[in-house]
Amino acid sequence: MKKLHTLFLLIGLLALPVSVHASEGMSNLDMAWVVIASALVFFMQAGFALLESGCARSKNSVNVIMKNYVDVCIGSMVFWLVGYGLMFGSNPTGWFGSDHFLWTDFSAADYTFILYQTMFAATAATIVSGAIAERTQYHGYLAGAIVIMAFIYPVFGSWSWGSRYEGSGWLADLGFIDFAGSTVVHSVGAWVALAALMAVKPRLGRYDAQGRPRHIPGHNLTSVALGGFILWLGWFGFNGGSTLAATQDIGLIVLNTHLAACAAGSSALLTMLLQRRPVLMTVTVNGSIGGLVAITAGCATMTPSFAILTGLTAGVVVVLGMQLMDKLRLDDVVGAVPAHGFCGAWGTLAAGLFYQGDLFNIERCIVQLLGIGAALCWAFPVAYLVYKVIAKTIGLRASTMDEQRGLDYSEHYETAYPEFDSTVIHQPVKAA
Repeated sequence: MKKLHTLFLLIGLLALPVSVHASEGMSNLDMAWVVIASALVFFMQAGFALLESGCARSKNSVNVIMKNYVDVCIGSMVFWLVGYGLMFGSNPTGWFGSDHFLWTDFSAADYTFILYQTMFAATAATIVSGAIAERTQYHGYLAGAIVIMAFIYPVFGSWSWGSRYEGSGWLADLGFIDFAGSTVVHSVGAWVALAALMAVKPRLGRYDAQGRPRHIPGHNLTSVALGGFILWLGWFGFNGGSTLAATQDIGLIVLNTHLAACAAGSSALLTMLLQRRPVLMTVTVNGSIGGLVAITAGCATMTPSFAILTGLTAGVVVVLGMQLMDKLRLDDVVGAVPAHGFCGAWGTLAAGLFYQGDLFNIERCIVQLLGIGAALCWAFPVAYLVYKVIAKTIGLRASTMDEQRGLDYSEHYETAYPEFDSTVIHQPVKAA
């Protein structure tokens, strides 16, 4: 009887009316799919929290998780207040939106759309969190995250994805292709992270007097792997939900997403083998994330074979990119800049190179390169200026004592593993 009840319930759900309101342009089924995809993208925050905290030392794990948690809390409100209007409001100039700030009179479709886009904004800010972990003051980080979600990310998003109401962005008018945000979300977040890395400087002891890197291992690599799997799952909503409709295209998009991640993880592993280096799980996971980032731009416009090629290249880019960061003495705790920045740029170019039905179109590739360059030239200098101002005013770099003691203690007055921590945080209460 239970099986029959379940069967009838499913039939009833499928028989629900799929009405389309002309003023809204989305069916009930479309809205349901986008809300489900929004939940998957939200779940990616858990993946980032696990991966980033696992890559950090135990004395900083609460601090990293708090960054990810509050990114969502504050970022969602900031994006609703300011970011959404700048990104998707009426854009007659091609540069930024000019209305729909603090907007409450939305249609049903608009409510669904802003929910989905809010999750993207939080993702862009979270990329910075892991890169500058273990030596950044918490309030300084939050100030930077607010600027990212209120200004830096929405303005470039407006250039690339245009307005939802009137007008369009100048890059969108040129035919720039970035289906779900390899550049709009991931590269922009990574170029901001690069600026933050340069402003906050490396962790204590990360490089010796000759500039040679010293490895600082994370405290929980199981958490890193679990975070990678959660991100992989969430990416099905990240890319699949960008259709904004429950269409037949979702199957190809999600398949391409999965194949690219598999290929990138495999090529990262192979690259380490060919270099005769240790085959690190952390780098393999980061390789698959690089593949997910790379395919995000072209997942809807590539065949699976080119999705695999995009992923294979991304895995190599992650490994070589992480090595380049060490040579430049840029201390990126989680490898965010190679995975999100370098692979985001590669994936955006690949979307132009491997466009189904019109491969290797030079004009399209030039537009893609223009978009990649515009993201770097916008996000990096603005973010660098922002972090320099933060450093000079409210503070950005943690003190030497706080960094040695751990930011869990100095910033939050609690630790993730108190039974293993020799530092006494809570003094015993004396009997009356």
